[in-house]
Parts: sequence; structure tokens; C-alpha cells
Amino acid sequence: MTIRRPEIKPVSLPAIPHYRVIRTEAGTPLYTLHNSTQGVVRVSFVFRAGTSTQSIPFTASTVVNTLSEGTTLHSGKEIAEALDFVGSYYDANIDRDWAVVTFCSLKKFVGPTLDVAEEVVLHPTFPEREIASYCAKRKEQLHIQRSKPDQLSRELFGKALFGPEHPYGVTSPEECYDNITPEILRQFYQSHYNASESFAIICGDFGEAEESRVLSILEGLPAGSCTGCNIPEPTPTPLATLCLEGAVQSSLKLGIPLFPRTHPDFIPMQIIATAMGGYFGSRLMQNLREEHGYTYGAYAAMINLDKAGYFVMSADVAADHTEEAVAEMFAEMERMASEPMDEEELSIVRKIIVGDVIRIFDGPFGAADVTIENIQNGEQNDYTERFMERVATITAKELQEVASKYLKKNRTTVTIVGPER
Repeated sequence: MTIRRPEIKPVSLPAIPHYRVIRTEAGTPLYTLHNSTQGVVRVSFVFRAGTSTQSIPFTASTVVNTLSEGTTLHSGKEIAEALDFVGSYYDANIDRDWAVVTFCSLKKFVGPTLDVAEEVVLHPTFPEREIASYCAKRKEQLHIQRSKPDQLSRELFGKALFGPEHPYGVTSPEECYDNITPEILRQFYQSHYNASESFAIICGDFGEAEESRVLSILEGLPAGSCTGCNIPEPTPTPLATLCLEGAVQSSLKLGIPLFPRTHPDFIPMQIIATAMGGYFGSRLMQNLREEHGYTYGAYAAMINLDKAGYFVMSADVAADHTEEAVAEMFAEMERMASEPMDEEELSIVRKIIVGDVIRIFDGPFGAADVTIENIQNGEQNDYTERFMERVATITAKELQEVASKYLKKNRTTVTIVGPER
């Protein structure tokens, strides 16, 4: 019997959906992405209320994480039970720039789910007892996290790359949770959860009734004004170390402050970061793991923030080889900047990136996540198409030229968390 190998075909990219925009009378946009393949609906409310917008430590994260702890009509327990009864999903998350509150339900339960959403988004009360409980729990969790090298490494890197007082680099003692009060949270909510600094997106199997319902929630937001956030230039430190008694590894991060996603060189730097450490066979993995045995894993990435961006390489290495590992990471930067990639490597990197895009769009809500990120960056959904076209057509020579502009040792911040050396 002859066994026939399946034919290898080029991967086809998913269709990138284009959204429709509806606006409230105040101008707050609702973006709609219809997808009737599955009977589910997701609604996300997005606010410019990330941690960089706060003046009191932990205020922004506490607000978004306690919106559902009580409203003018129901307790946090009653809200949770109402969502559980119809099998709906609720999530709140925050980064340096944005806070996102998401509700997801079966199509037939969108009505009661949006009833809860209206209460949570428009009428939170931040009850004193629940806030005290949340702050005590988070304070203890943060204390435990800061006993671990990965958390300490992230915080040290942020401070060293941007500056200890920079909104993207500042860290605060866990004792600052003791200063959080319901009144402080209400003031932050009133300042940042308003019609001027928000938008919503609905995706899935919905109709005009659901659109109107979400639009009415947006219309209930106070008018407010764009408070903005003054993001200063980074003030990086070339080297920062933290001694961690008893550690057997050093947690290394090497970073270069660069630019946000709107910069023309952001896409080339994403491709470079993928080649450096964005997949298992990347240059850092081959060097630090396969050739030298310094680490189990290493990665590199271009990180996008609202007012900035940076390139970062990271690895946890055997403490005895800390200096050698740092030297090899710099050597890979120099090689990328001085030698064009061969076509075989560039082809692999392209396929890795295409695979990541396909993975992101897997499922009914991937397009919504991409849309949110595009809107946050002032882009439309054709950005993804332009991104893929750039990935497909950029040359190894162009990548080398971009790398030579930015991958410079004298612009790099190095942070090391590990045992005393």
C-alpha cells in the first residue's frame, strides 16, 4: 500500500473584518463586529483609566477590579449570582494606559447580562467593607509576589528603563493599599470613566436591539473631559541590579526605549524581535540554550504602550554564567545589526508571525481583541492587513538597516536580579 503524504499548501490568512461605528450624542463611539457563526455576544467597555493616569498608587487597578463589588441596586454577591444564573462571563483588566470591562453571554441571555453591565459600568458604589477586603488581599498578594524573582525583575526593569518616577516605570510599596478609601475610588471613577475617554465594542451574534442597549449605556456616562496624561521622556539607567539572597539563577532583562506602534519602524522591529526571541528556534534560544546551556528559555519582544514602546530581551540564566549570558545577548544584537538574515531564517520568521496572527483570530472574539488594540493606537482594522503586507515584503537588508539604527549597546538598559556576584 502506498502512503501519500498530504499536500503542503500555503496558509491562508483569515479575513480581517471591518467594523461599523455608531456614536452617542456626546460622540462616544460604539464599534460593531457582527459574527453569527456562534450564538454568543461579547461587549467590552474601554476607558482611558490605566495605571499611568492615577495620582494615588493602586487607585486605577482597584477601581476597575471592584466595579462589580456593589452598585446602587445590588451587592457584589447579587451581581455575581445574576451573571452565574444565565452563565454569563465577566472580566476586568488593566494595563498602563487602559482599563477594559467585558461581558460575554449566550445570545438569548444578552438582555439580563446588559442589565448587569449597566449597573456595573454606570452605578458602582465601591462599598467600604468590600474595598477594605480587596485591598487587604491585594496587599498580601503583592507582598508574596515580591518575594519572587520574576516580579522583582519586572519592577526593576520598569524603573531602570523609564525612570523610578515615570508613569510607566513607577512602583509603590504594598502599604499604599492602606491609603485607599471608597471616596478616593469614586473620585477616580468620576474623573476617568466618562464619555470623553471611553468607547465600547460589541461582537458576535447580535442585532439592532443589542446595539441600542449598549449605546444607551454609553449615553449614561457623564460628559467629563479628556484629562489626558503627561507622559515624560524616559530617563533610562544603563545598569541596575538587585541582590536576591539564596537565588540560584539571575533574571536578566535588556531593553531599549523606542517608540509606539504608530512609528514606521515599529513593524520592522517586531519582525526583528521575533527573529531574536519570538519562537523556540530563535537566535537567543539557539545561543543561550542550545549552544551554551545557560537557560531553559529566552525571549525578545517589541512592547507597545500608548505613549512609548520598547524592545526587550529576557532570560533566567544560571547565576554562575550571568556575565557570559549578558555578553551573548549583546553579541546577538550586534549580529542582527551587522549581518542580514539569510532567506531561510526570514522565511521561518514570516511563517511564525503569520501563525500568530491566525491564532489570534481563532474563535469568535479574536477580531474584537484586535479591533480594541487598533482603536487604542488610533488605527483602523486595515492596520492588520498593512502589517501582514509589510511582513511579507520586507527584505533582510531593510531589517538589518533598521536593527543597526536601534540595537545599540550604549542605548541599552540591563537589569539583573539574582544572587550577589
